[in-house]
Amino acid sequence: MKESVLEKLSILADAAKYDVSCSTSGVNRSNNKVLGSATSAGICHTWSADGRCVSLLKILMTNYCVYDCEYCVNRISNDIKRASFSPEEVAELTIEFYRRNYIEGLFLSAGIEKNPNHTMERLVKVLLLLRNKYGFSGYIHLKAIPGADPILIKQAGILTDRMSVNIELPSENSLKVLAPQKQIDSLYLPMKQIREGIEESVFENQYFKSTPKFVPAGQSTQMIVGASPDTDLTIIKNTQNLYRGFNLKRVYFSAYVPVNQGSNLPSIQTTPPLVREHRLYQADWLLRFYKFDANELLNEGNPNFELDIDPKMMWALKNMNHFPMEINKVSYEELLRIPGIGVRSAQRIIRQRRIGLIQYDDLKKIGVVVKRAKYFITCNGKYEGLKEMNENGIREALVPINKYEQLTLF
Repeated sequence: MKESVLEKLSILADAAKYDVSCSTSGVNRSNNKVLGSATSAGICHTWSADGRCVSLLKILMTNYCVYDCEYCVNRISNDIKRASFSPEEVAELTIEFYRRNYIEGLFLSAGIEKNPNHTMERLVKVLLLLRNKYGFSGYIHLKAIPGADPILIKQAGILTDRMSVNIELPSENSLKVLAPQKQIDSLYLPMKQIREGIEESVFENQYFKSTPKFVPAGQSTQMIVGASPDTDLTIIKNTQNLYRGFNLKRVYFSAYVPVNQGSNLPSIQTTPPLVREHRLYQADWLLRFYKFDANELLNEGNPNFELDIDPKMMWALKNMNHFPMEINKVSYEELLRIPGIGVRSAQRIIRQRRIGLIQYDDLKKIGVVVKRAKYFITCNGKYEGLKEMNENGIREALVPINKYEQLTLF
């Protein structure tokens, strides 16, 4: 590999690490002169629809950017090392890595170099080289550039597997403060086009099998958590609207890592809100698979998730009037509301009830987390929770108050 390409790879793989749409980067461990290497060359992993782990080359095409978003490491006013791959370099790099069995696919994003159309044209050229010149059939995830011509978005959608448009900030107000050059409508426009393209492709494939598939792995987006004062309620309501409005596969949350100083940003010493990010992912799961509505989980009087307990437990403690539920009688939808019972265990309970009554001792074998569920259920009329069923008692039993505190040295 040419030294100039290696240097670009180092800069642009590092710049891509803030995008979590395909998470988990490797460690920085050099070759031990025997076998293997884990240098930070931008290899990350994603999971296919059937659960396989797929290694991706995760890079930016360029970290030059005409925008000056306050939260972004690549903003135009930052004095950082800049680099830009040519389309041919990205295509050759992908093929070389693939042939060496380093990767199975590509995750490609870019700063906005010159203008959206110029950037999108270069991204599409990479796809054309990979698909047509090299015959590459591996997985490709491409970031669509808001503001680019719809023809370019359409061309990219036919050549790629997944596309995403990053919302970045959860509300229009935050966008105006931290990224005033971006407009919320210009972010939604390509998402709408991708959704319509997918729907047309699915419809036409029913009648014409030769119709090329459009973004067959669906579209996703990412929101930064903690860069703006937006509440969790704002974030999950926006998340719900995105799922319903654009039929997204995933909304990713990225805990804000302070890289810039600014009066509108958290302090540079602020720790990334990783627990909050985790709670939002749990809430996202409740929206997608547990039939919860955003307004059930949070409201204006209580706009943020508690960090000590997960959102489902939080909902249960705030709605004690629904409990205890009798395992042998309640519906599938009600089972999903019980802490300690997941989708699979709820399905097993429904199947088991067709054969006979479920006994308390059966719950663990079915997959129920009894130590959490026992406060909220009866099984054949048997209750194994606290003598007095109340929110404070259950909270104390699940999250004991820590009487001791680690002292800091400074």
